[in-house]
Amino acid sequence: MRDEIPGLERFEPRWLVALRAGFDNRGPSHDLTRFVLLRLLGLVYTVAFSTALFQGPALLGSKGLTPIASYLPRLVEHFESRAIAVIRAPTLFWASSSDGFLMALALAGLVLSLCLLAGFANAKSLLALWVLHLSFVNVGQLWYNFGWEIQLAETGFLAVFLVPWNQARPFPTLPAPTPVIWLYRWLALRIMLGAGLIKVRGDDCWLALTCLDYHFETQPVPGPLSAWFHHAPHAVHATGVALNHVVELVAPLFALGPRRLRIAAGAAMALFQGILIASGNLSYLNWLTLIPILACFDDAVFSKLLPQALARRAERAREGRSPSRAQRRATLGIFGVVVVLSIAPIWNLVSSEQAMNRSFEPLGLVNTYGAFGSVGRVRSELVIEGTLDASLGPTTVWREYEFRAKPGDPLRRPPWLTPYHRRLDWLMWFAAMGSPQEYPFVVQLLAKLLEGDANVRTLLARDPFDGRAPEYVRVLVYRYELVSPLSSEPGHFRRTLGGTWLPPLSKSDPRLREFLFVHGFRADGIDPTSIESR
Repeated sequence: MRDEIPGLERFEPRWLVALRAGFDNRGPSHDLTRFVLLRLLGLVYTVAFSTALFQGPALLGSKGLTPIASYLPRLVEHFESRAIAVIRAPTLFWASSSDGFLMALALAGLVLSLCLLAGFANAKSLLALWVLHLSFVNVGQLWYNFGWEIQLAETGFLAVFLVPWNQARPFPTLPAPTPVIWLYRWLALRIMLGAGLIKVRGDDCWLALTCLDYHFETQPVPGPLSAWFHHAPHAVHATGVALNHVVELVAPLFALGPRRLRIAAGAAMALFQGILIASGNLSYLNWLTLIPILACFDDAVFSKLLPQALARRAERAREGRSPSRAQRRATLGIFGVVVVLSIAPIWNLVSSEQAMNRSFEPLGLVNTYGAFGSVGRVRSELVIEGTLDASLGPTTVWREYEFRAKPGDPLRRPPWLTPYHRRLDWLMWFAAMGSPQEYPFVVQLLAKLLEGDANVRTLLARDPFDGRAPEYVRVLVYRYELVSPLSSEPGHFRRTLGGTWLPPLSKSDPRLREFLFVHGFRADGIDPTSIESR
């Protein structure tokens, strides 16, 4: 009856007209949008599974710092039921926690990611990627306890509904469902707005326009351009904070708005992510955030930015096609699911007790996000040292272990790492702000070094003993400051000793043995079960 009355749309809200047109795939096309979005998703997935493949054994393997095989029984104990544990923490690792299975899942994810990056993926392969990534997240413990892991889970799940079930080609014969594009815009809005709100609620320096006076120096892993950003005048920093508020608190509101405003908002948010990528090594957070932001643009925009050969391929793919019944049903289903699951994230956004980076259900389908709710004023770094001397004294020669990304040697230039993620280096940044009791994984790392563990050495840039096990290790804490690139001062950092974070320990030290026992760690040659709890 509705279709029999011409002009009825005049009496309906614009959003309702747009919604109906979207489900019918009328209006602007998004084939090029889908093409670019999925290529970037392929890049992020490739990085994520590369970290699982090359760092996973040392972090989560049977001889890793926090083995999956030890974690799963603790989940069962916590939930008092294996069945409940499986439901609350769904992962393929319930089938096996062996090192071979870990490597097989990581390799499978990497292969599928490369196929996606090359343009050959369908809904089945994207669903497999989502399952594989979620499997690592749910057993990754502290190494995967970052907001971008659940953000990748949500982003990857939406991608399943962007493409046909069977066709694996860059430009499928089915159109990119417009409602799924809207769901990506809704994701961009939540990511950016959540980041903006957590800042103004979490640290006074954001409202005082002073946070950037510290951020570039105290961020987790500075990059080669961080010193230039840090030593810019305060007026530049204050302007940057003000623009940050505009981009995170105002621009996202137009992600679901009229086309011109949406495109302007998308351009502002995309440029903002590019600046963040240049200013430091924030893992793949900003690359991942670009994915839903790209959904703010349609094919009319991308046809002007991409090679004309791609635009012509997209045009040919659009000729004489329409969405299938199955695609309509799947699109309607995921749209309804996201609407219902968005209630908790919306409530969190408007709450004065806003939580940062949180899932509200085990699958991480619709989450809440935030970044840098507080900014440190001083950069502290842990420096691990070891010695081959059998006894300690004034003449003991201590040598430093060098990490691959985090600051260590003041003369070494900060690396260009993004979008790759050095998980141990990030956690060491957190540990420098706490104590061994708060970050016991550092003590487990020391135990591994005292054993001469070859696995854990793969996480380091330099072992000063070339594989030999030291007799003692210790951890010092230093204050690090970025040297101005225009200064004649040598090096890239200056550092000042702040004190001892952990005193010298040997493999046979009873304090080490007891600590490992209390925190549930096991190391080769150290049997914590033989130690009485005190």
